[in-house]
Amino acid sequence: MSDSVSPEEPEKPAPESTGAGKADPDLRTRLVDVGVDLLAREGAGALTLREIARRAGVSHGAPRRYFPTHLELLSAIAQRGFARLGARVAATAGADTAGPRARLDELAARYLDFAADNAGMYELMFRHDLLESGHLRLRDTSLPLFGVLVDLVGRVRPGCDARTVAGALWANLHGIVQLRRWGSLQLATGSDDLAPLLRTALDAHLGPGTGR
Repeated sequence: MSDSVSPEEPEKPAPESTGAGKADPDLRTRLVDVGVDLLAREGAGALTLREIARRAGVSHGAPRRYFPTHLELLSAIAQRGFARLGARVAATAGADTAGPRARLDELAARYLDFAADNAGMYELMFRHDLLESGHLRLRDTSLPLFGVLVDLVGRVRPGCDARTVAGALWANLHGIVQLRRWGSLQLATGSDDLAPLLRTALDAHLGPGTGR
């Protein structure tokens, strides 16, 4: 990932309380809100507990009341991204009037759009080497989205190893996203138009899309 994200060293949380001496029940949500905004504005490299606390207007130890580790806060922020992506996937996968190939075409296009619209969030979401919080069950949020892709692939190509084909297609789409972001794709192809690349990738993994 181009923006460096590394776990912070643990530190003891400073007391942070309301007038009643209890933790602010809304602070957890506010910290995630601030993190999501910071990610969109400055990228994943800016996501430190100290900076998020500063922007939330609390002591630098306060986030650890809700997120004992930096990884747990990153995971909570990434969950917001999966929720947004999930909404787009649901809107596409639920379109029963379209056949599975047409829905896959639309799903792939929306995936690329999501990556372009949410560059920082997109990079964070798939860093499962960093997002290892078992408490937040992040994989329970992300893997069902892949399951939708597997299901549609299986319907387009009955009898294939749908999980493997879906994985190859996803890797192809992810490669398009990253190479485009780095400028390498435009340099190599001489164009910023992703439509031909997307169509070719889908046809390569699913077969020609004629009659869809």
